[in-house]
Amino acid sequence: MSLISRLLGKGTDSRDAVRPLWHRVVEIAREKPWYAECGVADTVPGRFDAVTLVMAVVMLRVERDKAVDDTLINPSVRLTELFVDDMDGQLRQSGVGDLVVGKRMGKLMSVLGGRIGALREGLAGDDAALAAALERNVTLVEGADTARLAARVRTLHAQVDALSNEELLSARIER
Repeated sequence: MSLISRLLGKGTDSRDAVRPLWHRVVEIAREKPWYAECGVADTVPGRFDAVTLVMAVVMLRVERDKAVDDTLINPSVRLTELFVDDMDGQLRQSGVGDLVVGKRMGKLMSVLGGRIGALREGLAGDDAALAAALERNVTLVEGADTARLAARVRTLHAQVDALSNEELLSARIER
């Protein structure tokens, strides 16, 4: 959608279809057990890590079907755009200036990509491998229960993985 169309309120945002999924990703990342039971740090970096962790689970689900069916490719691009827009807004709200936002966004996207790769490898291994991957990639409090965190991530992954494309796009991720 062009800037003029957005300013004049004409047309629809191509991301509207995946906005409920983005909101569900954020809702899941804000659930208290991540912080109170699993040891994710209840800080700005910890909350970012929780969002990217849930987002990575969703993106792995999209990746799974990419070779068979391309119906999720465009929605996954729109979902990533919503992630970028949200993180951009968060950076600006926290006082990061215009000249630095682009560089920081590049780093945040790199973190998301790295998180997807680490989670892909961790989920393919046993619980110890997943716990180790999470320990390296998530901001945790001292004494965090990485085994519990790994179990929670595996459960979320299984739930998301079992969804049809339509259920995923409708944000029907139960918790």
